[in-house]
Amino acid sequence: MTKTFQAVIWDFGGVFTTSPFDAFTRYEAAHGLPKDFIRTVNATNPLDNAWAKLEQSLVTAAEFDGMFREESKAMGHEVPGGEVLALLSGSLRPRVVKALSVCKTKGKVGCITNNAPVGKGASMTNDEAKARDVAKVFDMFDHVIESSKLGIRKPDPQIYALMCETLDVDPASCVYLDDLGHNLKPARDMGMTTIKVLNEDQLLSDLQAATGYELG
Repeated sequence: MTKTFQAVIWDFGGVFTTSPFDAFTRYEAAHGLPKDFIRTVNATNPLDNAWAKLEQSLVTAAEFDGMFREESKAMGHEVPGGEVLALLSGSLRPRVVKALSVCKTKGKVGCITNNAPVGKGASMTNDEAKARDVAKVFDMFDHVIESSKLGIRKPDPQIYALMCETLDVDPASCVYLDDLGHNLKPARDMGMTTIKVLNEDQLLSDLQAATGYELG
Protein backbone atom coordinates (compact mmCIF):
# COMPACT_ATOMS: atom_id res chain seq x y z
CA MET A 1 0.00 0.00 0.00
CA THR A 2 1.30 3.47 -0.92
CA LYS A 3 2.03 5.78 1.98
CA THR A 4 -0.07 8.94 2.31
CA PHE A 5 1.99 12.13 2.32
CA GLN A 6 1.07 15.57 3.64
CA ALA A 7 3.60 17.44 1.50
CA VAL A 8 6.09 17.17 -1.35
CA ILE A 9 9.06 19.50 -0.87
CA TRP A 10 11.30 20.32 -3.80
CA ASP A 11 14.72 21.73 -4.58
CA PHE A 12 14.60 23.99 -7.67
CA GLY A 13 17.78 24.14 -9.80
CA GLY A 14 18.56 20.76 -11.35
CA VAL A 15 15.05 19.56 -10.45
CA PHE A 16 12.63 21.94 -12.18
CA THR A 17 15.39 23.10 -14.51
CA THR A 18 18.11 21.36 -16.44
CA SER A 19 21.18 20.95 -14.26
CA PRO A 20 23.74 23.75 -14.10
CA PHE A 21 26.30 20.93 -13.86
CA ASP A 22 25.70 20.23 -17.56
CA ALA A 23 26.48 23.88 -18.31
CA PHE A 24 29.60 23.66 -16.11
CA THR A 25 30.79 20.61 -18.09
CA ARG A 26 30.29 22.41 -21.43
CA TYR A 27 32.15 25.47 -20.11
CA GLU A 28 35.04 23.32 -18.87
CA ALA A 29 35.35 21.57 -22.22
CA ALA A 30 35.27 24.87 -24.11
CA HIS A 31 37.94 26.43 -21.87
CA GLY A 32 40.28 23.45 -21.57
CA LEU A 33 39.56 22.93 -17.86
CA PRO A 34 39.59 19.55 -16.09
CA LYS A 35 36.15 17.92 -15.95
CA ASP A 36 34.22 18.86 -12.76
CA PHE A 37 36.74 21.62 -11.97
CA ILE A 38 34.03 24.18 -11.12
CA ARG A 39 32.23 21.71 -8.83
CA THR A 40 35.56 20.89 -7.16
CA VAL A 41 36.18 24.58 -6.42
CA ASN A 42 32.63 24.88 -5.01
CA ALA A 43 33.12 21.76 -2.87
CA THR A 44 36.43 22.95 -1.37
CA ASN A 45 35.95 24.69 2.00
CA PRO A 46 32.16 24.42 1.41
CA LEU A 47 30.99 26.24 4.53
CA ASP A 48 33.12 29.31 3.99
CA ASN A 49 34.03 29.65 0.31
CA ALA A 50 32.79 32.20 -2.23
CA TRP A 51 29.86 29.97 -3.20
CA ALA A 52 28.69 29.57 0.42
CA LYS A 53 28.94 33.31 1.02
CA LEU A 54 27.02 34.13 -2.17
CA GLU A 55 24.15 31.75 -1.36
CA GLN A 56 23.76 33.47 2.02
CA SER A 57 23.94 36.98 0.48
CA LEU A 58 27.16 37.70 2.39
CA VAL A 59 28.90 38.89 -0.79
CA THR A 60 27.72 40.64 -3.96
CA ALA A 61 28.00 39.12 -7.43
CA ALA A 62 30.96 41.45 -8.09
CA GLU A 63 32.72 40.30 -4.91
CA PHE A 64 31.97 36.67 -5.81
CA ASP A 65 33.58 37.20 -9.20
CA GLY A 66 36.90 38.12 -7.59
CA MET A 67 36.71 35.55 -4.77
CA PHE A 68 35.95 32.66 -7.13
CA ARG A 69 38.72 33.83 -9.45
CA GLU A 70 41.20 33.65 -6.55
CA GLU A 71 39.93 30.28 -5.29
CA SER A 72 40.08 28.70 -8.75
CA LYS A 73 43.51 30.24 -9.43
CA ALA A 74 44.82 28.67 -6.21
CA MET A 75 43.63 25.32 -7.56
CA GLY A 76 45.47 25.74 -10.85
CA HIS A 77 43.06 27.43 -13.28
CA GLU A 78 41.77 31.00 -13.01
CA VAL A 79 38.02 31.18 -13.71
CA PRO A 80 36.03 34.45 -13.36
CA GLY A 81 33.13 33.98 -10.95
CA GLY A 82 30.89 36.11 -13.16
CA GLU A 83 31.19 33.53 -15.95
CA VAL A 84 30.15 30.78 -13.54
CA LEU A 85 27.07 32.76 -12.46
CA ALA A 86 26.01 33.05 -16.11
CA LEU A 87 25.79 29.23 -16.25
CA LEU A 88 23.36 28.84 -13.33
CA SER A 89 19.91 29.29 -14.85
CA GLY A 90 18.87 26.11 -16.68
CA SER A 91 15.80 25.57 -18.85
CA LEU A 92 12.47 24.65 -17.25
CA ARG A 93 11.30 21.03 -17.45
CA PRO A 94 7.54 21.26 -18.31
CA ARG A 95 6.78 17.67 -17.22
CA VAL A 96 8.16 18.36 -13.76
CA VAL A 97 6.06 21.54 -13.52
CA LYS A 98 3.03 19.40 -14.44
CA ALA A 99 3.99 16.91 -11.70
CA LEU A 100 4.08 19.80 -9.23
CA SER A 101 0.53 20.76 -10.20
CA VAL A 102 -0.60 17.16 -9.57
CA CYS A 103 1.13 17.12 -6.15
CA LYS A 104 -0.57 20.41 -5.31
CA THR A 105 -3.98 18.80 -5.71
CA LYS A 106 -2.99 16.02 -3.25
CA GLY A 107 -1.39 18.03 -0.42
CA LYS A 108 1.02 20.84 0.33
CA VAL A 109 4.02 21.78 -1.82
CA GLY A 110 7.12 23.65 -0.74
CA CYS A 111 10.46 24.64 -2.24
CA ILE A 112 13.85 24.98 -0.53
CA THR A 113 16.39 26.52 -2.88
CA ASN A 114 20.00 27.46 -2.36
CA ASN A 115 20.19 30.45 -4.66
CA ALA A 116 22.19 33.63 -5.12
CA PRO A 117 21.10 37.27 -5.26
CA VAL A 118 21.85 37.57 -8.99
CA GLY A 119 19.60 38.05 -12.00
CA LYS A 120 15.86 38.68 -11.80
CA GLY A 121 14.20 37.22 -8.71
CA ALA A 122 14.74 33.64 -7.58
CA SER A 123 15.49 32.41 -11.11
CA MET A 124 19.08 33.79 -11.22
CA THR A 125 18.57 34.60 -14.93
CA ASN A 126 18.78 37.90 -16.79
CA ASP A 127 16.45 36.58 -19.51
CA GLU A 128 13.13 38.34 -18.82
CA ALA A 129 10.92 35.68 -20.46
CA LYS A 130 12.66 32.88 -18.56
CA ALA A 131 12.42 34.85 -15.30
CA ARG A 132 8.65 35.27 -15.82
CA ASP A 133 8.20 31.54 -16.50
CA VAL A 134 10.20 30.62 -13.39
CA ALA A 135 8.25 33.13 -11.28
CA LYS A 136 5.00 31.40 -12.32
CA VAL A 137 6.37 28.09 -11.02
CA PHE A 138 7.43 29.68 -7.72
CA ASP A 139 3.90 31.07 -7.37
CA MET A 140 2.54 27.48 -7.33
CA PHE A 141 4.27 26.59 -4.05
CA ASP A 142 2.57 27.02 -0.69
CA HIS A 143 5.89 28.23 0.70
CA VAL A 144 9.36 28.96 -0.72
CA ILE A 145 12.59 29.27 1.26
CA GLU A 146 15.48 30.97 -0.55
CA SER A 147 18.92 30.72 1.06
CA SER A 148 19.84 34.16 -0.27
CA LYS A 149 16.93 35.73 1.66
CA LEU A 150 17.10 33.59 4.82
CA GLY A 151 20.89 33.70 5.23
CA ILE A 152 21.16 29.94 5.87
CA ARG A 153 21.51 27.25 3.23
CA LYS A 154 21.11 23.53 2.73
CA PRO A 155 22.31 21.21 4.18
CA ASP A 156 21.71 23.14 7.45
CA PRO A 157 18.97 21.04 9.18
CA GLN A 158 17.30 24.24 10.36
CA ILE A 159 16.13 25.07 6.83
CA TYR A 160 14.18 21.78 6.50
CA ALA A 161 12.67 22.12 9.99
CA LEU A 162 11.55 25.65 9.14
CA MET A 163 9.77 24.43 6.01
CA CYS A 164 7.91 21.70 7.93
CA GLU A 165 6.96 24.18 10.64
CA THR A 166 5.64 26.71 8.10
CA LEU A 167 3.68 24.09 6.16
CA ASP A 168 2.51 22.56 9.48
CA VAL A 169 3.48 19.02 8.43
CA ASP A 170 5.30 16.12 10.04
CA PRO A 171 8.68 15.43 8.33
CA ALA A 172 7.82 11.72 8.32
CA SER A 173 4.89 12.49 6.02
CA CYS A 174 6.93 14.48 3.49
CA VAL A 175 8.77 13.63 0.28
CA TYR A 176 11.89 15.69 -0.45
CA LEU A 177 13.57 15.88 -3.88
CA ASP A 178 17.05 17.28 -4.57
CA ASP A 179 19.79 16.70 -7.13
CA LEU A 180 22.55 16.80 -4.48
CA GLY A 181 23.01 13.85 -2.14
CA HIS A 182 24.42 15.91 0.74
CA ASN A 183 21.25 18.04 0.71
CA LEU A 184 19.09 14.91 1.02
CA LYS A 185 20.81 13.57 4.14
CA PRO A 186 19.36 16.04 6.72
CA ALA A 187 15.87 15.54 5.26
CA ARG A 188 16.26 11.76 5.47
CA ASP A 189 17.58 12.04 9.05
CA MET A 190 14.39 13.94 9.98
CA GLY A 191 12.29 11.09 8.58
CA MET A 192 11.44 12.39 5.13
CA THR A 193 11.22 10.09 2.11
CA THR A 194 13.99 11.37 -0.15
CA ILE A 195 14.51 11.18 -3.91
CA LYS A 196 17.84 12.02 -5.53
CA VAL A 197 17.12 13.60 -8.90
CA LEU A 198 19.38 12.29 -11.67
CA ASN A 199 17.19 13.20 -14.66
CA GLU A 200 13.60 14.05 -15.55
CA ASP A 201 12.35 10.53 -16.34
CA GLN A 202 13.84 9.06 -13.16
CA LEU A 203 12.41 11.91 -11.04
CA LEU A 204 8.88 11.33 -12.34
CA SER A 205 9.14 7.55 -12.04
CA ASP A 206 10.50 7.62 -8.46
CA LEU A 207 8.02 10.27 -7.30
CA GLN A 208 5.08 8.33 -8.77
CA ALA A 209 6.34 5.12 -7.11
CA ALA A 210 6.71 6.83 -3.72
CA THR A 211 3.39 8.67 -3.72
CA GLY A 212 1.11 6.68 -5.99
CA TYR A 213 0.19 9.93 -7.78
CA GLU A 214 -0.49 9.55 -11.50
CA LEU A 215 2.13 11.88 -12.97
CA GLY A 216 1.72 10.92 -16.64
